[in-house]
Amino acid sequence: MLSFIARRSAAGLLMVLALSVLIFLLLRLAPGDPIDAYINPSVPLSPQDLGALRLRLGLDQPLPIQYLGWLRAALSGDFGYSIQRSGVAVLPLVLGRVGPTVLLMGTGLAIAIVVGIAGGIVSAVRRNAWPDISLSVLSFVGISSPAFLTALLGLYFFSVLLRWAPSGGMQTPGTPFSLFDVLTHLILPACLLSIGHAAMIMRYMRSSLLEVLGQDYVRTARAKGVREFWVIMKHATRNALLPVITLIGSTIGIAVGGAIFLESVFNWPGMGLLLVNAVGTRDYPVIMGATLVVGACVILVNLLTDIAYAFVDPRVRVS
Repeated sequence: MLSFIARRSAAGLLMVLALSVLIFLLLRLAPGDPIDAYINPSVPLSPQDLGALRLRLGLDQPLPIQYLGWLRAALSGDFGYSIQRSGVAVLPLVLGRVGPTVLLMGTGLAIAIVVGIAGGIVSAVRRNAWPDISLSVLSFVGISSPAFLTALLGLYFFSVLLRWAPSGGMQTPGTPFSLFDVLTHLILPACLLSIGHAAMIMRYMRSSLLEVLGQDYVRTARAKGVREFWVIMKHATRNALLPVITLIGSTIGIAVGGAIFLESVFNWPGMGLLLVNAVGTRDYPVIMGATLVVGACVILVNLLTDIAYAFVDPRVRVS
């Protein structure tokens, strides 16, 4: 088991390194000159001043040298300073936004996992009955609805028309911190984030459980007189969860994309909103740092998913 974890961890570190190279190249090869973000258009600079600024920022070096310099600084915890927030270090700025994003994504995925697994079990057990048909229709609608559509519709109906939930932010401005206030701001974007993932988990859970229910050991348990509830929950559900665990891990990356859009729609102060604002203002150090942290978190979650899968199914440890 330790060798399995070591192999997966080494692969994860290589993926983080490859991700940093990809992000660096994409930012450097994007249209426009990176130095433009450091220049105030209202204050023209002479060619000599531009050359001195380019030399100070290291932009006169070849791309491999620039990347190695950035990587050496990043390994020591120095991701540079924000261009738009003068004097603000990137790493504390990015890490300060991790908590709200984890809260939003964690709540949304927890809702999706509970609703998806429970709905999949009900749909499989009541196959072709009205609960199965109703849940199947809802799951198809959830899978087919893009994140931007559900976010905008949810904001319009529940915040603007019905006024059941706040329209944005993490807490009410001008009021002291309150856990209840945070929860009232969290529940709507978290539920909207969970819709597509819950629908996908439900479909996988239904299909996997139906396959397991047809196995010989399930029929043997029923023949021995085991109550149907325990046949479903103890014998069938555990094995049916194996592909669902893999699906849950793979949806983390998709959830990041949905969270980025939801944070911008609901003005949620997380990584997504920070990244969107940084892209709009061409704040290259913040874009680089935020994207790398998000990517590293996704890789870490997938690593933990592999380890969890290995605990559930020992056969994968030898792969």
